[in-house]
Amino acid sequence: MADDRTIPGIDPTAKPSGEGCAGCGAGEGPGWWLHLRRCAECGRIGCCDSSPSQHATRHAREAGHPFITSFEPGEDWFWNVETEQYYDGPALPPPTSRPESQPSPGPHGRVPEDWQQQLH
Repeated sequence: MADDRTIPGIDPTAKPSGEGCAGCGAGEGPGWWLHLRRCAECGRIGCCDSSPSQHATRHAREAGHPFITSFEPGEDWFWNVETEQYYDGPALPPPTSRPESQPSPGPHGRVPEDWQQQLH
């Protein structure tokens, strides 16, 4: 989905903040996620809206960073939380997804047995 246009809210130099959800890792909520998302403006990794804490969308709204992108292997899309639309966007710095060794849901060892009942 490479696109050379400059899109306000997408910084093609922003590196990911880590390999897992920054909020879950900081102890905000139950500490596990279903899928990971990346802020396209600052690189903060958060959990998806199906996850218990929904950190990615919360960060996007609170920080005024409207675009998130998938941080899952094999996925390449941008979502604008303000317009609720998909967009094409520029390539972002690697890594472009969580490590394949990191499970989904994750992180390893912190996902409860009843995780499916806790999804949104």
